[in-house]
Amino acid sequence: MRAALLLPLAALVAGCAEADAAAGRGERGAPRHDGVETRLLDGDLVNFHVAMSGGAKAEDVIAYAECAAAQYALIRGYGFARHVRTQLDESAGNWRADAVYTISPALPEGLRTIDAEVTVQNCGLNGIPTV
Repeated sequence: MRAALLLPLAALVAGCAEADAAAGRGERGAPRHDGVETRLLDGDLVNFHVAMSGGAKAEDVIAYAECAAAQYALIRGYGFARHVRTQLDESAGNWRADAVYTISPALPEGLRTIDAEVTVQNCGLNGIPTV
């Protein structure tokens, strides 16, 4: 009977040791996507406020904003978006991005263009929610 109790205890201790090792390697938990607020600024200019927590990094919140912009473009019947600017803020592990994109039916000029359909598909493959 005593051996039966030791096996679950050993598994528990091993799990704690692995969690401690992961923390020591700097591994993070799964980032949480905490929501998107969308505001139409002008006919084709859109502002996105996105929030993340749970070990998110700057690149995670930037990708979340891009996914929201791509989905929004599709919802409005457009196929493309162009990044205008993103402002980031981090406090106590909580990230916020204030991002502005233009949306358009044709590929816009500029270097930071987004094919909305392809981007939304990639967001789904990467587990990033859209609008």
